[in-house]
Amino acid sequence: MYYRKFNDYLKEKYGGRIQKIAIDAGFTCPNRDGSKASGGCTFCNNESFSPYAMTKQTVKDQIEKSMEFYKNKFKNIKGFLAYFQAFTNTYAPVEKLREVYDQAMSYPEIIGMSIGTRPDCVPEEVLDLIASYTIEKPEIWIEYGLQTAHYKTLKKINRAHGVSEFVDAVLRTKKRSSIKICVHVILGLPEEDYDDMMETAKLIAALPIDGIKIHPLHIVKHTAMEKQYHRGEIKELDMKEYAKLAVDFLSYLPKDIIVHRITGEATEDELVAPYWCSPKYKMEVLKAIEEEFQKRERLEKLSLKVV
Repeated sequence: MYYRKFNDYLKEKYGGRIQKIAIDAGFTCPNRDGSKASGGCTFCNNESFSPYAMTKQTVKDQIEKSMEFYKNKFKNIKGFLAYFQAFTNTYAPVEKLREVYDQAMSYPEIIGMSIGTRPDCVPEEVLDLIASYTIEKPEIWIEYGLQTAHYKTLKKINRAHGVSEFVDAVLRTKKRSSIKICVHVILGLPEEDYDDMMETAKLIAALPIDGIKIHPLHIVKHTAMEKQYHRGEIKELDMKEYAKLAVDFLSYLPKDIIVHRITGEATEDELVAPYWCSPKYKMEVLKAIEEEFQKRERLEKLSLKVV
């Protein structure tokens, strides 16, 4: 095993499979509703990665249908993790958040939750609320969408926040030591070169981060990036190129960091490019990454023998 996988971490801790349940709780984002910007991130089409995005189903319905589906699919499930995935899941008044989180946490089979959000949407009272769930549910994560450590890129992709908000959010979150932090990054963003991407890794390595999600940039339909791609303004990554970037990125991070995801994909109906970010190529991508790790391990052993 060349990196610490999230599924392995959960199996070791809970003695079996813990299944994530993706939930759309009906939130939006401050760069969508006009409070900071409009249009959302230039890469974002939540329907391409979230099964319940834009759904009319209640949180209760989503949870119960998902639990029934996964219990029928897998016979060794030990529990579930509620994953508030679509859009910004701390972007609401505290009482509204409490109502939504309480619904998920009321199920005994659910051992915790993972909350996807932006670093500029976690005031102190929201962090206090999230920390309160760790008393009874041990697995509480906040997933911060950073994407890149470069303000110029953040501005181009319409994130409508800076790097300083991310650092501040991480440090304030870690005052509640019971909350675990996962960070999302995208490799291959427009106009970023190798050094830019490795600088993002170095920033993350310098902060008290527990987990990482690394995604290759993939273009999906109905986004601003789709138009940029068709105008020739975005270069797509090659699969082997991405494998090398992912391994290099991880090499800067602490060895015990938990890798929640090391690739990303969109449905064939939604995907524009690159072709290998379709679900049917996922195992090939993971194999390419593993082969890159193996290649470097062999070279390292060879260099030690030479010395």
